[in-house]
Amino acid sequence: MVKYVNREKQHILIIMADQLSALALGCYGNPTVKSPNIDRLADQGVVFESAYSSSPLCAPARYAFMTGQNISKCGGYDNAAYMPATMPTFAHYLRLMGYKTCLSGKMHFVGPDQLHGFEDRVTTDIYPADFGWIPDWTHADERIDRWYHNMSSVKQAGVAAITNQLAYDDEVGAQAMRVIYDHARSKDERPLCLVTSFIHPHDPYATRQKYWDLYHDVEIPLPTVPRPALDQQDAHNKRLEKLIALDAVDISDAEIINARRAYYGNVSYVDEWLGRLQAVLEDCDMAQNTTIIITADHGDMLGEFGLWYKMSFREWSCRIPMIVHQPERFAARRVTQPVALVDVLPTLVDLAHEGTGLQKPQIIDPLQGRSLLPLCDGDASNDPDTCVSEYLAEGTAAPMLMIRRGQYKFISCITDPDQLFDLKVDPDECINLAQGDPGELLEDFRQEAADHWDAESLRQTVIRDQQRRREVHAALRIGRYQGWDFDPERDASNEYTRSHMDLTQFDITSRFPRPVAFKPGK
Repeated sequence: MVKYVNREKQHILIIMADQLSALALGCYGNPTVKSPNIDRLADQGVVFESAYSSSPLCAPARYAFMTGQNISKCGGYDNAAYMPATMPTFAHYLRLMGYKTCLSGKMHFVGPDQLHGFEDRVTTDIYPADFGWIPDWTHADERIDRWYHNMSSVKQAGVAAITNQLAYDDEVGAQAMRVIYDHARSKDERPLCLVTSFIHPHDPYATRQKYWDLYHDVEIPLPTVPRPALDQQDAHNKRLEKLIALDAVDISDAEIINARRAYYGNVSYVDEWLGRLQAVLEDCDMAQNTTIIITADHGDMLGEFGLWYKMSFREWSCRIPMIVHQPERFAARRVTQPVALVDVLPTLVDLAHEGTGLQKPQIIDPLQGRSLLPLCDGDASNDPDTCVSEYLAEGTAAPMLMIRRGQYKFISCITDPDQLFDLKVDPDECINLAQGDPGELLEDFRQEAADHWDAESLRQTVIRDQQRRREVHAALRIGRYQGWDFDPERDASNEYTRSHMDLTQFDITSRFPRPVAFKPGK
């Protein structure tokens, strides 16, 4: 039986943003965006300067984040990929180690299991839980207008008092605050692991007036790398141009700046929620013993190379923030070694081991990630100095692989010419060294890609999986439809004040800190 520990042990708060590029934060060198809370946390914490999405698309990235496995291993191929209930996640492992686990916000689980190890989930998801968004690699050139991105987000960028996304994130943030308050005033002695997952700054590029006005009289720069001429654009970028219907409209410089301004405004919106959550931790005497991790599922191209949204291994799309904040445990430092979302699970297991003193559970499935605690402690002696990212969804018809090792980034796809960039010399990724003669370096990367997977065999596996899910989805849409979307439980009869409660006692137990005991005289 698990022996639970008191709340002096280490809590964990993970804040995940959606489509937040590391290059859109002040602490990663962006001079325009206003992200004071994230920047302050970074100044006090461990900043991973070269953190990458394990797959630059929502659901696949999150499956890698939850399982510690690359998407080719866990089956998280695309935004309609199914995760079996038997797939172990960090939420399962942390529960085995005595943690209360809770999710507020988006995780893009697909299938009837909408918890995947979380004990509580306090919001529904913003995206569908069914198989409706399956790409088709057998007809990869066809646009699925029903759910593929188009340029409406850029053309319609600006101010909105409310959007579907703002309504969702208002609830995500408020519920996360409530979870912390409820845990502080509860009798539950377990440490808390709370994942708060916002949809912003994901498009549409619409922000509230308050955040739009933060950038009044601020010069919003145009993309550093404009759209190349057709004969200069690489093969995957050309596919993405078609995927987002880039040429269906004309986009002016003013519209590009508006979209970037609204995106930055929504970065500031997420940053404000971080500040609120930190304030609640302070109010509940939990700040000193809470490790905060800031990350994202992927980034956003924001007009670089003429592209928008994600699905690319270019830096704006694939590079994400990764910040670990616990000044009582880790000295402030910046880490240059490449890391990825698959590294989160083993890191959390190590943190939980430190936070509870309990033995680590047996890892059920082999992990592709490694614990980041040695790097957090400044020890890179045994670090591989590498990470990979995989892409198996729309915009391609064959597996794509990115390998980041040291200062180099290699991109491989059996249908495309290789790409190799020296990010130290060429941070904007304009010089493809694979077009020249880099010799042994390129051959080493090619061999590593060949050792990583059998691309053609995996392609056939993905196609079969797409077809299977497509047929199941078609069948489930006939007759009565039973959705898998999460419906948060709520018991209003035991909330607030009810006649079956001892009012005085309930007012005491629902308050934090506890008031002095009330003992009226006769």
